[in-house]
Parts: sequence; structure tokens; C-alpha cells
Amino acid sequence: MDGIAIPQKRRNGWYLSLMAPNTKGPKFAWLDPSRLYCNAQALPDCVKDLLKPFKNETIDLVAGIDAMGFILGSAVATTLGKGFLAIRKAGHLCVQTRTQEYTDYSRCEKVMEVRVDVLKPGHRVLIVDQWIETGGTMKAAIKLVENQGATVVGIAAVAIENSEGGKWLKENYKYSHCIPNDLQAQIDNQQLDFFKNFN
Repeated sequence: MDGIAIPQKRRNGWYLSLMAPNTKGPKFAWLDPSRLYCNAQALPDCVKDLLKPFKNETIDLVAGIDAMGFILGSAVATTLGKGFLAIRKAGHLCVQTRTQEYTDYSRCEKVMEVRVDVLKPGHRVLIVDQWIETGGTMKAAIKLVENQGATVVGIAAVAIENSEGGKWLKENYKYSHCIPNDLQAQIDNQQLDFFKNFN
């Protein structure tokens, strides 16, 4: 599919077909969803779908997780007319921060941080990432927000895999993702049928 062409007929989740398979091996994630951001209609359609479950929620701020969550999170924040808070990999912020250790999808132990001069008790925050595979990164982001007294309204990502961590997040937080029910099993098996014809 042409990455920037906008189809005249757009079924629910049409933009998912823009995602690309991993062609570089096991050191990388199994797919790259970021191609959908290149399409002028795909990104707003994705954001619209992500926000549907939260249409009746009060959201004060959108937080995005370093790095790809910055793109999607910023688009969500702009759509809502709200501010955007970057949750960074440790060592990138030159102001006072709070840190949280976590294990990411590649089983690497890492540390993330967030500035301490924005979140206040009572703030209602929507946390956005590009993809939730094992849930470790999102859990750490939630802790950073909640440990400053703010409330996590919910979490949003293009997909939430039904891993142990993904299921825990779905059971404990309001969530949204863009994956239709008929594609969830393929997402959980980390192999999309349409990748067979990808070029």
C-alpha cells in the first residue's frame, strides 16, 4: 500500500495496513507501526479511534512515553487541546526529575524519568505509547504519574498485546487501542497475515 495515499473507502482501522514488518532481525521490535504517521489521514483517524473510550472523561494532560509515544501522544494532546508531558529515558532532562526502573519488551533493564514541576495531585492524565508488548514500560510510566499524586485516567496505544503485563493493564486501567477483535490473535502471535504480501 502506498504510504501517503489516502484511500477513498476507509474501513475501521484501515491505517493498520500501513504498518511494516521487522526486516532487521531479533534486536528490533517485530514490527514498525510508525509508517502510519506518514499518512495525512491515518494519524488523525488513529487518534480519533484512540480517544473514543475517553470522550466523557476529564483529561488535564497527555503524557507520552519516549520515544515513539511522543509522536502519537503529541497528536492526541493537540486533538484534545491539552498540554503534553514527555516521559523520558533517564539522563535526558536537565531539570529535577523523578525516576522509575523497569524492564522493557526486549528484557533490558532501564530507567525512565519525568520532571517534577508539572504534575500535581488531582491532575487527570492520559498516558500514550505507540505499542504495549509486555507492559513493563507502561507500568513504569503509570508509577511515575501516580507517585506525584496525579490520576491516570487511562492508557492508549496503537496495540496492547495480551501478554501477562498487557492483560494486567487492561484489567486495572481504562484503555484504548486500535486493533479490531479479528486481528488481536495475530497481534498476540506477533505475525500479521498481510505482512506476507508486504512490499
